[in-house]
Amino acid sequence: MIHLTIDSRRVEVPEGTMILEAAKQANIHIPTLCYHEDQSVKAVCRICVVEIEGMRTLSTACSTPVGEGMVIHTASSKVLKARKNILELIFARHPQDCLVCSKSGKCELQKVAQDLGMHEPIRYDIQLRSQERDCSSPSIVRNPKKCIVCGRCLETCNEIQGVNVLSKENRGFHTLVAPAYGQVLENTCCINCGQCYQVCPTGAISIHDDTDEIRHQMWLGKKLVIQVAPSVRINLAEAMGEEPGVVSTGRLVSALKRLGFDYVFDSDFSADLTIMEEGTELLHRIQNGGTLPMFTSCCPAWVKYCETYLPNYTDHLSTAKSPQQMFGALIKTWFPKASGIDPADICSISVMPCTAKKYECKRPEMNGNGYQDVDISITVQELANMIRAGGIDFKELPNTPFDDPFGTGSGAGLIFGATGGVMEAALRTVYAVVMGKEMEPLEYTPVRGFEGIKESSVQLGDLTVKVAVAHGIKNARKLIDEIQAGRADYHFVEIMACPGGCIGGGGNAIRTWKIMEQRKKAIYEAERELPIRLSHKNPAITKIYDEYLQEPCGELSHRLLHTTYFNREDLLR
Repeated sequence: MIHLTIDSRRVEVPEGTMILEAAKQANIHIPTLCYHEDQSVKAVCRICVVEIEGMRTLSTACSTPVGEGMVIHTASSKVLKARKNILELIFARHPQDCLVCSKSGKCELQKVAQDLGMHEPIRYDIQLRSQERDCSSPSIVRNPKKCIVCGRCLETCNEIQGVNVLSKENRGFHTLVAPAYGQVLENTCCINCGQCYQVCPTGAISIHDDTDEIRHQMWLGKKLVIQVAPSVRINLAEAMGEEPGVVSTGRLVSALKRLGFDYVFDSDFSADLTIMEEGTELLHRIQNGGTLPMFTSCCPAWVKYCETYLPNYTDHLSTAKSPQQMFGALIKTWFPKASGIDPADICSISVMPCTAKKYECKRPEMNGNGYQDVDISITVQELANMIRAGGIDFKELPNTPFDDPFGTGSGAGLIFGATGGVMEAALRTVYAVVMGKEMEPLEYTPVRGFEGIKESSVQLGDLTVKVAVAHGIKNARKLIDEIQAGRADYHFVEIMACPGGCIGGGGNAIRTWKIMEQRKKAIYEAERELPIRLSHKNPAITKIYDEYLQEPCGELSHRLLHTTYFNREDLLR
């Protein structure tokens, strides 16, 4: 153990600990900008400089290891003067439009400035980058003028996700983080996962906001029909300022009703519907010699990655639409007949943890019966902003149930929100269909958890069904490389683009892995409390097949609930 003194406090930490972490253990706050607890140390912003007695220059706390007997000052006059000067230099390249910035109130640069008392005009001339905002993507908006070149988005896109859309161009004053060759996002191989937004400390990367379009549809008199994804009930309270992992299902419905939505439905229902279609498709492929392994198709960011980087593997994707799109198809076909509402008068909306859902609902093939399945998709962050703008006290809302006929979902549908959830839900139903009895235990833990790649097998009579789960695109690529090389042999593979699955989606409140653990715990605890835990036992699912769809993977369900894929490798050129 190493003994040192930080701001007159004696601290004992393991050898190799960085000064920043040692200070945290002593409850001493050192401001940072480029540092992120889930990423590698970069030490480029210099905001975390500290003074070490006996050293002539200041040292970065994030990258300097502790030493025996060190005496460190984290807020000396020399340190504070240096930090303020660094901030002034950053401000000289940064727009001063905080009041209208999407990150206002959540901006890390803004917070550091407030903490350091930056209340006077800066001494340097302001010279902003010439690049304009890139709003070409339906999911992500880039504003290069607000970039502080911290490198967080680069590590996320290139090292963690392995998509490699962003790169660092030029040097010194002219350094820019952007897609190569001046391309706009829409024309790149960006998969719209939004993980770059999750780590950006400023407003340089933001979510494409569609809330004004909802208000416009309301003004036009459209019937607003909204579906709520499984993980939203886990993430919304957190986005509203409560502790991570607080489940707010009933309050969420109440908030949407107060905002003026006419029908509030539970996407757990369409998650169950997805299991019926996808599970049946898997059995058909196994029994009839179809293409294996079959990949899940719930995640639009993963689907676009497959279309772009692995076009030869698109026939391995399940043809089943995602739960969002299945729900949208029913909202524009069966629901108008049941409710007597003209489908032309319906605005179909979804609340998702995912920025890629904005891209997915705009795909031209997502049109089941002459109408776009889902008209607008908003994120958890956007819904939280709508609730605040509506003057709603979220903590004091009563619990309100989802509306019928799509208000019932199973526990299997709920666990779609975590990595491994789709696989577990599918295995529960496939096992019951083939074996004529429920799995024991019902909770299939081998596919749970945050390990990047998980493998398991389930015995279905004489057949051993081999399965795998990957979350995060880089892990998915490793898994597929093993399949391509003939070193892995599976029947069914679940892939989610975002680390941790939907609870780690780009549209949620900003997260770390510590927060993700709390979200994961909450989703499984909530699932155990539900009376129905199997997709095929959901009475609403039985009813929709009896009254409308007839059978899973039948003629009508295939037309409405299944889709096709495209070769997008030209985006790599």
